[in-house]
Amino acid sequence: MRELADWTAKTLATANPTPFGAEVRDTKTGELLMRAENQVGPEHDPSAHAEVRTMRLACAKLKSPSLKGYTLYTTCEPCPMCMSDALWAGVDRVVYGASIEDANKYCNQIRISAREVVERGDMKCVVDGPLEEAKCVALFTDPRMLKAMAAWRKKS
Repeated sequence: MRELADWTAKTLATANPTPFGAEVRDTKTGELLMRAENQVGPEHDPSAHAEVRTMRLACAKLKSPSLKGYTLYTTCEPCPMCMSDALWAGVDRVVYGASIEDANKYCNQIRISAREVVERGDMKCVVDGPLEEAKCVALFTDPRMLKAMAAWRKKS
């Protein structure tokens, strides 16, 4: 999680900063398969969340809609859309840093926990977190990110 948070923090120095990063790793070996960040603004796509983008790219790389045998790591607890996508992809486990409640202090969220999404579905997935919560919350509180979020609020 530290490595993912550090990688995501690099976006803070770009024109499109984001506190949301995700990666897919082999559950048994830990080998990195794919990593991506949120691109909702740049792609003009409300579904371009870090988790969805990462899983799309991972599935394309594998040439399969299944991520069975893989774990999704994300700097923030997946929203219901992202968690549902993880269930449909069949990931073994989701590990998150900051919670949805943490994120909601800084930007809009649908406050339904990842665990609740799993509980309401027929598919199973282990959800672990928060892990390295302070490091991941720091992505939201960085002055560059706070400035970007203020600009987002003006646009919406």
